[in-house]
Amino acid sequence: MGCRKKSGSIATHGRQAVRLGGLLKFSLGLCYNICAIIKAHGFQRKERMQDRKILCTTFQEGFCKTNAILTHYTRTGSRKPPIVLLHGLAADGMCWKQIAQALADNFDVIMPDARGHGKSSAPDDGYNYKNLKNDVIAFLTAMDLSDVVLVGHSMGGLTAALAAGRSSSVRALVLADPTFLSLQKQREVWESDVIDKHKKMLAMSLDELIKDRQKAHPNRSDELNKLSAMARLQTSINAFNILLPPNPDYRQILKKVHCPCLLLYGDRGILSDQQAKDMRKINALITTEKIKNAGHGIYSDQPARFVNSILKFVADL
Repeated sequence: MGCRKKSGSIATHGRQAVRLGGLLKFSLGLCYNICAIIKAHGFQRKERMQDRKILCTTFQEGFCKTNAILTHYTRTGSRKPPIVLLHGLAADGMCWKQIAQALADNFDVIMPDARGHGKSSAPDDGYNYKNLKNDVIAFLTAMDLSDVVLVGHSMGGLTAALAAGRSSSVRALVLADPTFLSLQKQREVWESDVIDKHKKMLAMSLDELIKDRQKAHPNRSDELNKLSAMARLQTSINAFNILLPPNPDYRQILKKVHCPCLLLYGDRGILSDQQAKDMRKINALITTEKIKNAGHGIYSDQPARFVNSILKFVADL
């Protein structure tokens, strides 16, 4: 498996144009302009997505071949210990930007885009947790990462838990309000209008969707709402098949985690106090922390407390 990296230094890394199967091409001299990804989502990835100039000086970017797809990633870079951040459904790696910048003094922060999200490949099918787990394990191997602190939010949380139970590269696990849902709740989500809402968002312009995100999350920064809107418009409708029940049983997953694990959850999120208590009983390596005034988007609602909790957890390992 090989990875190709393009850093913020365009003069150094932008000299080679790479063609992968005739479908992937890096544009010479541009910071973040990918002409095509392996396969379209079933809708065209809009050219308005190409204005992420925020990447030019602060992050590296690249692609890795993982589990028969191309996984796009951004990273802060350095020889510091690696921490890998896995996003949730309809987000992407750059939605972690604020968290990454806060962690960068202590870690090489690496933020992959899940399949069907961001700039990663968007196959027609394969959107299940087995594939997401294998994507992450293959990514850690392709990037030659070891002693990783693996952080996952929502969908990324369940994925991270699965990967941590199977990969020797993970030394610590942080789960941020993971989608540990009852089967009944999974069915309710699948039968809801969540997919129809996403279809409507895909029909919006970027400006319209930014305003929509600002209305939905008035306490979040304009930049975060913009990043969220960009990520939405780059999320394949097929990626929502991850919601099809049943999910893997999180109780069985947690029994296979053999590294220290921190569960972070909000007082308005998915997980309950009882679930957190039950998780500690399932695995003695799990510690839990409830963050007040936080919903499911815990790292966006309380970024400083989220970062501080991770730093303290890792310092105590």
